[in-house]
Amino acid sequence: MNDIAPGAREVDVVVIGAGQAGLSSAYHLRRVGYEPDRDFVVLDRSPRPGGAWQFRWPTLTYGKVHGMHALPGMELTEADPGRASSEVIGDYFDGYERAFDLRVHRPVDVFAVREGEGGRLLVETSEGTYAARALINATGTWERPFWPGYPGQADFRGRQVHTANYPGPEPFTGRRVIVVGGGTSAVQHLLEIAEVAAETTWVTRRPPAFREGPFTEDRGRTAVALVEDRVRQGLPPRSVVSVTGLAMTDAVRRGLADGVLDRLPMFDRITPSGVAWADGRTVDADVILWATGFRAVIDHLAPLRLREPGGGIALDGTRTRRDPRVHLVGYGPSASTVGANRAGRAAVRDIRALLSPSAGAGPARAASQPLRAAAV
Repeated sequence: MNDIAPGAREVDVVVIGAGQAGLSSAYHLRRVGYEPDRDFVVLDRSPRPGGAWQFRWPTLTYGKVHGMHALPGMELTEADPGRASSEVIGDYFDGYERAFDLRVHRPVDVFAVREGEGGRLLVETSEGTYAARALINATGTWERPFWPGYPGQADFRGRQVHTANYPGPEPFTGRRVIVVGGGTSAVQHLLEIAEVAAETTWVTRRPPAFREGPFTEDRGRTAVALVEDRVRQGLPPRSVVSVTGLAMTDAVRRGLADGVLDRLPMFDRITPSGVAWADGRTVDADVILWATGFRAVIDHLAPLRLREPGGGIALDGTRTRRDPRVHLVGYGPSASTVGANRAGRAAVRDIRALLSPSAGAGPARAASQPLRAAAV
């Protein structure tokens, strides 16, 4: 009889999420000798492989994707730049899961992670409860779009849309559209919508900072260090663009020259017919498109009380400072695709040390070795 939790299934590690971060973690677990569905399990809420990429708008082609880094052990090659990124990356992730036999369980909702008996974590899900000795949380942000609140918002007679539900430019044909947000998605939306809309207006809290030249390794290290510093202090991580700036592409140059990317400061209130500023300026609109980013999907971890007074979860590497059994991969400084790969490896290294026989319990594991993809 299971005395840890009635009906719970015991595993060493539960990985929550099968995007870039979750698949990288699962790969490294396999590489050091952990077996899927015996020693670890990967749970994913999405209906099919592809992580958040499967939900991207159809006009975001693979050629427009910025900084997609291959998963460990299997390159993404010969991808058609004109094909939708959701299809390219969805197929790639699907092949990756099968090549390394990761056996992702989907669709599975994770409701809560709680303290269990015997030092285990109880992971309560739609397919039952798992009793785990360690947890890798790789849930990303896509399922938690951030909608800012402004006075008068409920009275707006037009349509309000978030990037999470952006359908592509066609539905905005002939419409007056206000795009809110200073990130890459906002710029991409504007450049597309401006070709079909009656009028577009760009509104941001801060003046956009455009970055000339390539995103070098030094720039990357500087950006990661800035995000790491916030996470170390227990503050919620900032958006990537707040520390990297917006890439100055040929399309962006054209948008600046054409006036599409002329930016207005943030409005003060929303009116039934548009938006208004305190100085009396108004802009009428049929649609407000909120390209205002996302927040980390971590509410299911609330029973573990991992948050710091600043509102974030403090990390040492990927390990949460308040519980060494819990790792966040793809959070804060590891939110990029290359960062998620490295963080998955680091989390598995720490978990392996925590669960090794020398740490007091756990079966012996095989030494790290190259993991070859099977033919698919």
